[in-house]
Amino acid sequence: MTERNKFYITTPIYYVNDKPHIGHAYTTIAADVLARLHRQLGEDTWFLTGTDEHGSKIAQAAEKAGKTPQEFSDEVSAKFSFAWDQLGIAPDDFIRTTEKRHEEAVGIFLEKLKESGKLYEGEYQGLYCVGHEAFIKEADLVDGVCPEHKTKPVQLKEKNWFFKLSDYQNGLLSKIEDDEFKIEPQVRKNEVISFIKQGLEDIAISRPNVKWGIPLPWDKNQTIYVWVDALFNYCSAIGYGKDEGNFNRYWPADIQVMAKDIIKFHCIIWPALLSAAGLPLPKKVFAHGFFTVGGQKISKTIGNVIDPNDWVEKYGADAVRYFLLREVPFGQDGDVSEEKLKGRYNADLANGLGNLFSRVTNMIEQYLQGDVDDFIRSPKDLTSAQEAFFNLDFAGGLAQIWAEIAWANQLIDKAKPWELQKTDPAKVKELLVNLAALLYDIAAKLAPVLPETANKIRSHLEAGKIVKAEPLFRKFE
Repeated sequence: MTERNKFYITTPIYYVNDKPHIGHAYTTIAADVLARLHRQLGEDTWFLTGTDEHGSKIAQAAEKAGKTPQEFSDEVSAKFSFAWDQLGIAPDDFIRTTEKRHEEAVGIFLEKLKESGKLYEGEYQGLYCVGHEAFIKEADLVDGVCPEHKTKPVQLKEKNWFFKLSDYQNGLLSKIEDDEFKIEPQVRKNEVISFIKQGLEDIAISRPNVKWGIPLPWDKNQTIYVWVDALFNYCSAIGYGKDEGNFNRYWPADIQVMAKDIIKFHCIIWPALLSAAGLPLPKKVFAHGFFTVGGQKISKTIGNVIDPNDWVEKYGADAVRYFLLREVPFGQDGDVSEEKLKGRYNADLANGLGNLFSRVTNMIEQYLQGDVDDFIRSPKDLTSAQEAFFNLDFAGGLAQIWAEIAWANQLIDKAKPWELQKTDPAKVKELLVNLAALLYDIAAKLAPVLPETANKIRSHLEAGKIVKAEPLFRKFE
Protein backbone atom coordinates (compact mmCIF):
# COMPACT_ATOMS: atom_id res chain seq x y z
CA MET A 1 0.00 0.00 0.00
CA THR A 2 1.51 3.32 -1.03
CA GLU A 3 1.81 5.95 1.68
CA ARG A 4 -0.58 8.84 1.24
CA ASN A 5 0.55 12.43 1.49
CA LYS A 6 -0.18 14.11 4.78
CA PHE A 7 -1.61 17.59 5.23
CA TYR A 8 -1.50 19.34 8.61
CA ILE A 9 -3.27 22.69 8.84
CA THR A 10 -3.75 24.98 11.85
CA THR A 11 -5.54 28.15 12.81
CA PRO A 12 -4.32 30.26 15.71
CA ILE A 13 -5.90 29.26 18.99
CA TYR A 14 -8.31 32.02 19.93
CA TYR A 15 -8.00 34.00 23.13
CA VAL A 16 -10.94 33.42 25.48
CA ASN A 17 -11.20 36.99 26.75
CA ASP A 18 -14.32 37.35 24.60
CA LYS A 19 -16.75 35.33 22.47
CA PRO A 20 -16.00 34.49 18.79
CA HIS A 21 -16.54 37.16 16.14
CA ILE A 22 -16.63 37.21 12.35
CA GLY A 23 -12.84 37.62 12.04
CA HIS A 24 -12.25 34.37 13.95
CA ALA A 25 -14.83 32.69 11.72
CA TYR A 26 -13.06 33.91 8.55
CA THR A 27 -9.75 32.27 9.49
CA THR A 28 -11.37 29.04 10.62
CA ILE A 29 -13.68 28.68 7.58
CA ALA A 30 -10.67 29.12 5.25
CA ALA A 31 -8.75 26.41 7.12
CA ASP A 32 -11.79 24.13 7.04
CA VAL A 33 -12.10 24.55 3.25
CA LEU A 34 -8.42 23.65 2.76
CA ALA A 35 -8.75 20.62 5.04
CA ARG A 36 -11.82 19.42 3.11
CA LEU A 37 -9.99 19.88 -0.21
CA HIS A 38 -7.10 17.71 0.93
CA ARG A 39 -9.43 15.10 2.41
CA GLN A 40 -11.14 14.91 -1.01
CA LEU A 41 -7.76 13.90 -2.43
CA GLY A 42 -7.57 11.06 0.09
CA GLU A 43 -4.67 12.68 1.92
CA ASP A 44 -3.94 12.00 5.58
CA THR A 45 -5.34 15.34 6.76
CA TRP A 46 -5.31 16.86 10.24
CA PHE A 47 -7.02 20.19 10.95
CA LEU A 48 -6.38 21.82 14.33
CA THR A 49 -8.03 24.77 16.03
CA GLY A 50 -8.69 25.60 19.67
CA THR A 51 -8.53 28.18 22.45
CA ASP A 52 -5.77 30.06 24.26
CA GLU A 53 -6.76 30.23 27.94
CA HIS A 54 -3.87 31.38 30.14
CA GLY A 55 -2.54 34.80 31.12
CA SER A 56 -3.31 37.67 33.47
CA LYS A 57 -5.90 39.13 31.06
CA ILE A 58 -8.04 35.99 31.37
CA ALA A 59 -7.66 35.98 35.15
CA GLN A 60 -8.83 39.62 35.24
CA ALA A 61 -11.79 38.95 32.92
CA ALA A 62 -12.79 35.95 35.06
CA GLU A 63 -12.62 37.97 38.27
CA LYS A 64 -14.77 40.68 36.68
CA ALA A 65 -17.33 38.02 35.72
CA GLY A 66 -17.29 36.55 39.23
CA LYS A 67 -15.86 33.22 38.08
CA THR A 68 -12.64 31.25 38.48
CA PRO A 69 -10.28 31.46 35.48
CA GLN A 70 -11.06 27.81 34.67
CA GLU A 71 -14.85 28.33 34.81
CA PHE A 72 -14.55 31.42 32.65
CA SER A 73 -12.30 29.63 30.12
CA ASP A 74 -14.67 26.63 29.99
CA GLU A 75 -17.63 28.88 29.13
CA VAL A 76 -15.92 30.93 26.42
CA SER A 77 -14.12 27.95 24.87
CA ALA A 78 -17.48 26.20 24.55
CA LYS A 79 -18.80 29.25 22.64
CA PHE A 80 -16.00 28.88 20.08
CA SER A 81 -16.67 25.17 19.68
CA PHE A 82 -20.42 25.84 19.27
CA ALA A 83 -19.83 28.59 16.68
CA TRP A 84 -17.64 26.26 14.59
CA ASP A 85 -20.32 23.55 14.71
CA GLN A 86 -22.91 26.07 13.56
CA LEU A 87 -20.68 27.10 10.62
CA GLY A 88 -20.13 23.52 9.46
CA ILE A 89 -16.45 23.68 10.47
CA ALA A 90 -15.07 20.20 11.15
CA PRO A 91 -11.67 20.23 12.89
CA ASP A 92 -9.97 16.95 13.69
CA ASP A 93 -8.94 18.33 17.07
CA PHE A 94 -9.83 21.26 19.30
CA ILE A 95 -6.95 21.99 21.67
CA ARG A 96 -7.28 23.97 24.89
CA THR A 97 -4.16 25.27 26.63
CA THR A 98 -5.61 24.35 30.04
CA GLU A 99 -5.61 20.66 29.06
CA LYS A 100 -3.14 18.39 30.83
CA ARG A 101 -1.75 17.06 27.52
CA HIS A 102 -0.80 20.61 26.50
CA GLU A 103 0.66 21.68 29.86
CA GLU A 104 2.80 18.53 30.05
CA ALA A 105 4.09 18.98 26.49
CA VAL A 106 4.97 22.63 27.18
CA GLY A 107 6.97 21.53 30.23
CA ILE A 108 8.97 19.06 28.08
CA PHE A 109 9.50 21.74 25.42
CA LEU A 110 10.77 24.25 28.02
CA GLU A 111 13.30 21.75 29.34
CA LYS A 112 14.47 21.21 25.76
CA LEU A 113 14.89 24.96 25.32
CA LYS A 114 16.91 25.20 28.53
CA GLU A 115 19.16 22.35 27.39
CA SER A 116 19.81 24.24 24.14
CA GLY A 117 21.68 26.95 26.05
CA LYS A 118 19.48 29.60 24.46
CA LEU A 119 17.79 30.64 27.73
CA TYR A 120 19.29 32.85 30.42
CA GLU A 121 18.10 34.72 33.48
CA GLY A 122 18.08 38.49 33.45
CA GLU A 123 16.25 41.67 34.31
CA TYR A 124 14.02 43.50 31.88
CA GLN A 125 12.75 47.02 31.94
CA GLY A 126 10.38 48.25 29.29
CA LEU A 127 6.89 49.16 28.15
CA TYR A 128 4.30 46.45 28.76
CA CYS A 129 0.98 46.38 26.89
CA VAL A 130 -1.68 44.59 28.94
CA GLY A 131 -3.81 44.03 25.81
CA HIS A 132 -0.97 42.23 24.02
CA GLU A 133 0.31 40.60 27.22
CA ALA A 134 3.76 41.45 25.90
CA PHE A 135 6.45 44.12 26.01
CA ILE A 136 6.37 46.52 23.08
CA LYS A 137 8.81 49.09 21.75
CA GLU A 138 8.33 52.83 21.96
CA ALA A 139 8.61 52.95 18.16
CA ASP A 140 5.43 50.82 17.96
CA LEU A 141 3.35 53.40 19.83
CA VAL A 142 1.14 55.97 18.14
CA ASP A 143 0.67 59.16 20.17
CA GLY A 144 1.98 57.31 23.21
CA VAL A 145 -0.56 54.47 23.07
CA CYS A 146 -0.70 50.97 21.63
CA PRO A 147 -2.29 51.46 18.18
CA GLU A 148 -4.29 48.24 18.46
CA HIS A 149 -5.63 48.51 22.01
CA LYS A 150 -5.63 52.33 22.34
CA THR A 151 -4.13 52.01 25.82
CA LYS A 152 -0.98 53.48 27.30
CA PRO A 153 1.59 50.79 28.13
CA VAL A 154 2.94 50.56 31.67
CA GLN A 155 6.62 50.80 32.57
CA LEU A 156 7.71 47.48 34.08
CA LYS A 157 10.95 46.26 35.58
CA GLU A 158 11.10 42.59 36.43
CA LYS A 159 13.25 39.48 36.55
CA ASN A 160 12.62 37.08 33.67
CA TRP A 161 14.07 34.21 31.72
CA PHE A 162 15.19 35.33 28.28
CA PHE A 163 15.47 33.59 24.94
CA LYS A 164 18.41 34.39 22.65
CA LEU A 165 16.29 35.43 19.68
CA SER A 166 19.16 37.57 18.37
CA ASP A 167 21.13 34.38 17.62
CA TYR A 168 18.59 33.45 14.93
CA GLN A 169 18.51 36.68 12.93
CA ASN A 170 20.66 35.67 9.95
CA GLY A 171 19.52 32.05 9.73
CA LEU A 172 15.85 33.01 9.85
CA LEU A 173 16.30 35.77 7.29
CA SER A 174 17.97 33.32 4.90
CA LYS A 175 15.19 30.71 5.29
CA ILE A 176 12.47 33.30 4.64
CA GLU A 177 14.19 34.92 1.67
CA ASP A 178 14.82 31.50 0.08
CA ASP A 179 11.21 30.37 0.75
CA GLU A 180 12.49 27.46 2.81
CA PHE A 181 10.05 28.93 5.35
CA LYS A 182 7.28 30.44 3.21
CA ILE A 183 5.32 33.51 4.25
CA GLU A 184 2.37 34.55 2.09
CA PRO A 185 1.10 36.82 0.69
CA GLN A 186 4.25 38.61 -0.50
CA VAL A 187 3.40 41.83 1.35
CA ARG A 188 3.57 39.95 4.69
CA LYS A 189 6.85 38.29 3.73
CA ASN A 190 8.30 41.74 2.97
CA GLU A 191 7.03 43.04 6.29
CA VAL A 192 8.71 40.23 8.25
CA ILE A 193 11.99 40.61 6.34
CA SER A 194 11.99 44.34 7.01
CA PHE A 195 11.41 43.78 10.73
CA ILE A 196 14.22 41.21 11.00
CA LYS A 197 16.64 43.52 9.18
CA GLN A 198 16.05 46.17 11.85
CA GLY A 199 17.73 43.76 14.25
CA LEU A 200 16.29 41.14 16.58
CA GLU A 201 16.63 41.53 20.34
CA ASP A 202 16.52 38.79 22.95
CA ILE A 203 13.05 38.38 24.41
CA ALA A 204 11.65 37.53 27.84
CA ILE A 205 9.76 34.23 27.76
CA SER A 206 8.57 34.22 31.37
CA ARG A 207 7.06 36.57 33.95
CA PRO A 208 6.95 36.54 37.74
CA ASN A 209 3.74 36.95 39.76
CA VAL A 210 1.39 35.56 37.10
CA LYS A 211 -0.66 32.79 38.72
CA TRP A 212 -2.87 31.76 35.80
CA GLY A 213 -0.39 30.00 33.53
CA ILE A 214 2.21 27.26 33.25
CA PRO A 215 5.17 27.61 35.67
CA LEU A 216 8.71 27.06 34.45
CA PRO A 217 9.74 23.52 35.49
CA TRP A 218 13.00 24.76 37.07
CA ASP A 219 11.75 28.08 38.49
CA LYS A 220 8.24 27.91 39.97
CA ASN A 221 8.27 31.67 40.67
CA GLN A 222 8.17 32.29 36.92
CA THR A 223 5.27 31.59 34.57
CA ILE A 224 5.82 31.09 30.86
CA TYR A 225 4.56 33.95 28.72
CA VAL A 226 1.09 33.23 27.43
CA TRP A 227 2.13 33.53 23.77
CA VAL A 228 4.96 30.97 24.12
CA ASP A 229 2.52 28.65 25.83
CA ALA A 230 -0.04 29.31 23.06
CA LEU A 231 2.36 28.88 20.14
CA PHE A 232 3.32 25.42 21.29
CA ASN A 233 -0.25 24.11 20.91
CA TYR A 234 0.54 23.20 17.30
CA CYS A 235 2.98 20.58 18.60
CA SER A 236 1.32 19.54 21.87
CA ALA A 237 -1.94 18.67 20.07
CA ILE A 238 -0.28 16.05 17.88
CA GLY A 239 1.63 14.30 20.64
CA TYR A 240 4.94 16.11 21.23
CA GLY A 241 6.82 14.39 24.05
CA LYS A 242 4.13 11.74 24.46
CA ASP A 243 3.32 10.14 21.12
CA GLU A 244 6.37 10.66 18.94
CA GLY A 245 4.95 8.46 16.20
CA ASN A 246 1.93 10.69 15.75
CA PHE A 247 4.00 13.85 16.17
CA ASN A 248 6.43 12.77 13.44
CA ARG A 249 3.50 11.72 11.25
CA TYR A 250 2.13 15.29 11.07
CA TRP A 251 4.87 17.75 12.02
CA PRO A 252 5.88 20.09 10.44
CA ALA A 253 2.60 21.87 9.74
CA ASP A 254 2.00 22.29 6.01
CA ILE A 255 0.23 25.61 6.46
CA GLN A 256 -0.59 27.84 9.41
CA VAL A 257 -3.43 30.25 8.64
CA MET A 258 -3.91 33.45 10.68
CA ALA A 259 -4.71 37.16 10.62
CA LYS A 260 -1.89 39.56 9.82
CA ASP A 261 -1.64 41.04 13.35
CA ILE A 262 0.16 37.98 14.77
CA ILE A 263 2.77 37.34 12.09
CA LYS A 264 5.72 38.57 14.19
CA PHE A 265 4.97 35.91 16.79
CA HIS A 266 4.46 33.20 14.15
CA CYS A 267 7.12 34.19 11.60
CA ILE A 268 9.97 35.27 13.90
CA ILE A 269 9.63 34.04 17.50
CA TRP A 270 7.95 30.70 16.72
CA PRO A 271 10.47 29.49 14.10
CA ALA A 272 13.36 30.58 16.33
CA LEU A 273 11.96 28.64 19.31
CA LEU A 274 11.47 25.57 17.11
CA SER A 275 15.04 25.85 15.81
CA ALA A 276 16.37 26.03 19.37
CA ALA A 277 14.46 22.87 20.27
CA GLY A 278 15.78 21.08 17.16
CA LEU A 279 12.37 20.90 15.46
CA PRO A 280 11.64 21.61 11.77
CA LEU A 281 9.82 24.81 10.87
CA PRO A 282 6.28 24.92 9.46
CA LYS A 283 6.30 24.87 5.66
CA LYS A 284 4.10 27.93 5.20
CA VAL A 285 2.38 30.74 7.08
CA PHE A 286 -0.47 32.55 5.33
CA ALA A 287 -1.72 35.77 6.91
CA HIS A 288 -5.03 37.21 5.74
CA GLY A 289 -6.24 40.78 6.12
CA PHE A 290 -8.70 42.53 8.41
CA PHE A 291 -12.40 43.23 8.05
CA THR A 292 -14.10 46.54 8.46
CA VAL A 293 -17.88 46.65 8.91
CA GLY A 294 -19.67 49.26 6.88
CA GLY A 295 -16.34 51.05 6.41
CA GLN A 296 -15.55 51.15 10.15
CA LYS A 297 -12.99 49.14 12.10
CA ILE A 298 -14.59 46.36 14.18
CA SER A 299 -14.86 47.67 17.71
CA LYS A 300 -16.84 46.82 20.84
CA THR A 301 -17.00 50.55 21.57
CA ILE A 302 -18.72 51.28 18.25
CA GLY A 303 -20.85 48.18 18.74
CA ASN A 304 -20.27 46.71 15.27
CA VAL A 305 -18.80 43.36 16.36
CA ILE A 306 -20.56 40.63 14.39
CA ASP A 307 -21.42 37.33 16.08
CA PRO A 308 -21.28 34.71 13.29
CA ASN A 309 -24.08 32.76 15.01
CA ASP A 310 -26.50 35.61 14.29
CA TRP A 311 -25.80 35.45 10.55
CA VAL A 312 -25.93 31.64 10.49
CA GLU A 313 -29.32 31.63 12.22
CA LYS A 314 -30.74 33.98 9.59
CA TYR A 315 -28.98 32.97 6.35
CA GLY A 316 -27.57 29.48 7.03
CA ALA A 317 -24.00 28.25 7.44
CA ASP A 318 -23.25 27.77 3.73
CA ALA A 319 -24.35 31.29 2.86
CA VAL A 320 -22.05 32.78 5.52
CA ARG A 321 -19.14 30.59 4.40
CA TYR A 322 -19.72 31.61 0.77
CA PHE A 323 -20.06 35.31 1.51
CA LEU A 324 -16.92 35.63 3.64
CA LEU A 325 -14.73 33.82 1.11
CA ARG A 326 -16.30 35.42 -1.98
CA GLU A 327 -16.54 39.03 -0.80
CA VAL A 328 -12.89 39.71 0.10
CA PRO A 329 -9.83 38.24 -1.70
CA PHE A 330 -8.06 36.16 0.97
CA GLY A 331 -4.97 38.02 2.10
CA GLN A 332 -6.39 41.51 1.55
CA ASP A 333 -8.33 43.81 3.84
CA GLY A 334 -12.01 44.20 3.02
CA ASP A 335 -15.38 45.43 4.14
CA VAL A 336 -18.31 43.23 5.18
CA SER A 337 -21.85 43.97 6.32
CA GLU A 338 -25.20 42.23 6.57
CA GLU A 339 -26.42 44.33 3.65
CA LYS A 340 -23.60 42.92 1.47
CA LEU A 341 -24.30 39.40 2.71
CA LYS A 342 -27.98 39.75 1.81
CA GLY A 343 -27.03 41.08 -1.64
CA ARG A 344 -24.72 38.12 -2.37
CA TYR A 345 -27.29 35.70 -0.95
CA ASN A 346 -30.06 36.90 -3.26
CA ALA A 347 -27.96 37.46 -6.40
CA ASP A 348 -25.44 34.62 -6.26
CA LEU A 349 -27.10 31.92 -4.19
CA ALA A 350 -30.87 32.30 -4.71
CA ASN A 351 -30.96 33.78 -8.26
CA GLY A 352 -27.75 32.10 -9.43
CA LEU A 353 -27.06 28.58 -8.18
CA GLY A 354 -30.47 28.04 -6.59
CA ASN A 355 -32.35 29.15 -9.68
CA LEU A 356 -30.24 26.98 -12.00
CA PHE A 357 -30.75 23.88 -9.84
CA SER A 358 -34.48 24.47 -9.58
CA ARG A 359 -34.89 25.04 -13.34
CA VAL A 360 -32.84 22.02 -14.38
CA THR A 361 -34.50 19.56 -11.96
CA ASN A 362 -37.94 20.89 -12.89
CA MET A 363 -37.30 20.39 -16.62
CA ILE A 364 -35.79 16.92 -16.07
CA GLU A 365 -39.00 15.91 -14.28
CA GLN A 366 -41.20 17.58 -16.89
CA TYR A 367 -39.46 16.64 -20.15
CA LEU A 368 -37.47 13.51 -19.26
CA GLN A 369 -39.90 12.00 -16.72
CA GLY A 370 -37.20 12.45 -14.08
CA ASP A 371 -34.85 10.05 -15.81
CA VAL A 372 -31.26 11.04 -16.66
CA ASP A 373 -29.17 8.20 -18.05
CA ASP A 374 -25.57 7.81 -16.92
CA PHE A 375 -23.96 11.17 -16.32
CA ILE A 376 -21.80 12.44 -19.13
CA ARG A 377 -18.69 14.53 -18.69
CA SER A 378 -19.41 18.10 -17.61
CA PRO A 379 -19.48 20.51 -20.57
CA LYS A 380 -17.26 22.90 -18.60
CA ASP A 381 -13.90 22.22 -16.95
CA LEU A 382 -13.81 23.62 -13.40
CA THR A 383 -10.29 22.38 -12.59
CA SER A 384 -8.82 25.90 -12.51
CA ALA A 385 -11.47 26.97 -9.97
CA GLN A 386 -10.43 24.11 -7.70
CA GLU A 387 -6.76 24.99 -8.19
CA ALA A 388 -7.58 28.56 -7.11
CA PHE A 389 -8.98 27.15 -3.84
CA PHE A 390 -5.80 25.14 -3.24
CA ASN A 391 -3.82 28.37 -3.72
CA LEU A 392 -6.06 30.20 -1.20
CA ASP A 393 -7.66 32.31 -3.93
CA PHE A 394 -11.14 31.48 -2.68
CA ALA A 395 -12.77 34.57 -4.19
CA GLY A 396 -11.20 33.85 -7.58
CA GLY A 397 -12.25 30.19 -7.60
CA LEU A 398 -15.82 31.04 -6.61
CA ALA A 399 -15.99 33.77 -9.27
CA GLN A 400 -15.03 31.18 -11.92
CA ILE A 401 -17.72 28.76 -10.77
CA TRP A 402 -20.37 31.49 -10.71
CA ALA A 403 -19.38 32.55 -14.22
CA GLU A 404 -20.34 29.02 -15.36
CA ILE A 405 -23.57 29.17 -13.36
CA ALA A 406 -24.44 32.42 -15.19
CA TRP A 407 -23.50 30.79 -18.51
CA ALA A 408 -25.83 27.85 -17.80
CA ASN A 409 -28.75 30.10 -16.85
CA GLN A 410 -28.21 32.15 -20.02
CA LEU A 411 -28.01 28.96 -22.11
CA ILE A 412 -31.45 27.92 -20.84
CA ASP A 413 -32.89 31.36 -21.66
CA LYS A 414 -31.39 31.20 -25.15
CA ALA A 415 -32.33 27.57 -25.94
CA LYS A 416 -35.91 27.96 -24.63
CA PRO A 417 -36.38 24.22 -23.94
CA TRP A 418 -40.09 24.82 -23.18
CA GLU A 419 -40.50 25.68 -26.88
CA LEU A 420 -37.81 23.38 -28.27
CA GLN A 421 -39.50 20.36 -26.65
CA LYS A 422 -42.35 20.64 -29.18
CA THR A 423 -40.03 20.29 -32.21
CA ASP A 424 -36.80 18.63 -31.02
CA PRO A 425 -37.10 16.65 -27.74
CA ALA A 426 -33.72 14.97 -28.41
CA LYS A 427 -32.04 18.37 -28.33
CA VAL A 428 -33.77 19.17 -25.03
CA LYS A 429 -32.55 15.89 -23.56
CA GLU A 430 -28.98 16.66 -24.66
CA LEU A 431 -29.21 20.10 -23.10
CA LEU A 432 -30.58 18.84 -19.76
CA VAL A 433 -28.14 15.94 -19.50
CA ASN A 434 -25.28 18.39 -20.06
CA LEU A 435 -26.65 20.82 -17.46
CA ALA A 436 -27.15 18.00 -14.94
CA ALA A 437 -23.51 16.97 -15.48
CA LEU A 438 -22.38 20.57 -14.99
CA LEU A 439 -24.42 20.88 -11.77
CA TYR A 440 -22.94 17.64 -10.47
CA ASP A 441 -19.42 18.91 -11.15
CA ILE A 442 -20.23 22.28 -9.58
CA ALA A 443 -21.43 20.45 -6.45
CA ALA A 444 -18.18 18.44 -6.29
CA LYS A 445 -16.04 21.56 -6.63
CA LEU A 446 -18.15 23.55 -4.15
CA ALA A 447 -18.28 20.79 -1.52
CA PRO A 448 -15.38 22.18 0.57
CA VAL A 449 -16.92 25.68 0.62
CA LEU A 450 -20.67 24.86 0.71
CA PRO A 451 -20.75 21.31 2.12
CA GLU A 452 -24.46 21.20 2.97
CA THR A 453 -25.59 22.67 -0.37
CA ALA A 454 -23.26 20.44 -2.39
CA ASN A 455 -24.60 17.39 -0.60
CA LYS A 456 -28.21 18.38 -1.38
CA ILE A 457 -27.40 18.83 -5.09
CA ARG A 458 -25.53 15.54 -5.41
CA SER A 459 -28.14 13.54 -3.45
CA HIS A 460 -30.93 14.94 -5.60
CA LEU A 461 -29.14 14.22 -8.88
CA GLU A 462 -28.16 10.72 -7.74
CA ALA A 463 -31.77 9.80 -6.92
CA GLY A 464 -33.35 7.17 -9.17
CA LYS A 465 -36.00 9.62 -10.29
CA ILE A 466 -35.26 13.37 -10.37
CA VAL A 467 -38.10 15.69 -9.41
CA LYS A 468 -38.18 19.46 -9.11
CA ALA A 469 -36.03 20.34 -6.12
CA GLU A 470 -37.07 22.47 -3.16
CA PRO A 471 -35.33 25.87 -3.34
CA LEU A 472 -31.75 25.70 -2.10
CA PHE A 473 -31.94 29.33 -0.98
CA ARG A 474 -35.15 31.30 -0.38
CA LYS A 475 -34.79 34.94 -1.36
CA PHE A 476 -34.80 37.69 1.24
CA GLU A 477 -36.92 40.72 0.42
